[in-house]
Parts: sequence; C-alpha cells; structure tokens
Amino acid sequence: MIRVLIAEDHQSVVDGVKLALNNEPDLCLVGSVTDGVQLLEQTAILTPDVVITDIRMPNMSGVEATREIAKRFPNIPVIAFSMFDNPEVFAQMKQAGAKGYLLKIASLATLVDAIRVVAAGDYFFDPLLMKSALPNPELMLSPRERDIVRCIGQGKSSQEIADTLFISKETVNTHRKNILKKIQEYGMSDLVRFAMELNLET
Repeated sequence: MIRVLIAEDHQSVVDGVKLALNNEPDLCLVGSVTDGVQLLEQTAILTPDVVITDIRMPNMSGVEATREIAKRFPNIPVIAFSMFDNPEVFAQMKQAGAKGYLLKIASLATLVDAIRVVAAGDYFFDPLLMKSALPNPELMLSPRERDIVRCIGQGKSSQEIADTLFISKETVNTHRKNILKKIQEYGMSDLVRFAMELNLET
C-alpha cells in the first residue's frame, strides 16, 4: 500500500485526490494539511510513502517545505501539484528535491500514475513542463525511462522489461505511457525507432 499525504489549501482539490486514491487498491490518503509547517509536522508523524504539495501556501511555501522534507526525510518523495507552469518555479522545485511536478490541469489518472512512479524511486515531471524546460527528448527521459526505452529497443515485452528491471508490469506500462507523452509519439514502432536514434538499443 502506498500511503499519501497531501498539502493543499483548497478542499475541492483534496476531495478530488481522495476520491481518485480511494478507487485504487494500492493507494491510500493518510492525511491532508493546508500549509507547509503542518506538512513538515505530519510528515514526521505519519511517515507517508509519497507527499503531494501545492506551491503557494500559508506560513511556508511548497518549495521551502520540499527542501526541508528532502533534508529530513530523504526517502520520502515529493510531488508538486500546482497551477504554476512557470519554468523558473519548476526549476526551484526540482532544486529543492521534488521527484515529481504535475500541473493541476492534469487528469487525476495522471496524478495516480505519478504517485506510483515516484514511489518506485523514479521521477515524474509533467510533459508540458518538460517540453518548455528541456526541448531535447533524450534529456526529457529519467534514468529509469531510458532503461525501459533500451529494453524496448531490444524487443522485450512489458513483462520481460518488468522481470529485467525488477519492477511490476503495471509500473512498466505507466513509464511507457509517460515516455510516449514526452516524445510526442504514439506508435510502438516510433518508440523503437526513438530508442535506436538514441543508441539505447544495445
């Protein structure tokens, strides 16, 4: 079970996230707070598997809270969930230690995917932000995504990739969807070609 703590001062957002997580057998919302100070306190008490935080909050911003969580609880990944699509804010959150950044215009299904990905130890950044911040597709891929592209280039199935990387088939499929979004390609042959272009097939 992946236990999630959220910092968000709009109750409607919290309710939406809670509803989405309740529909997933492997996810659970263990608490919600409305500012950065409370987030640090509850992170220490609840020790969640994943933290989701807004950026603009009372008392302590999401950037400051993320920096403190990364320092005090380095094994707890943080996902920024914000309306800010400014590359500078995105860069600040990455520098603070965020493992994910998702715009609030994203679907709750995408948020669920992001939670699973960061809980597995990888990164998940909104493709819209990555497009503006990192125009080179190769740079847009996290190390785990590059591993998966390499395996695809070798002709491995999702199950074979899962066995090779010691992750679940579901996690592999989540990564594949995210890779496809990032490189703006929609066919498997295109993804294999992309792997070959990056010399990741060997």
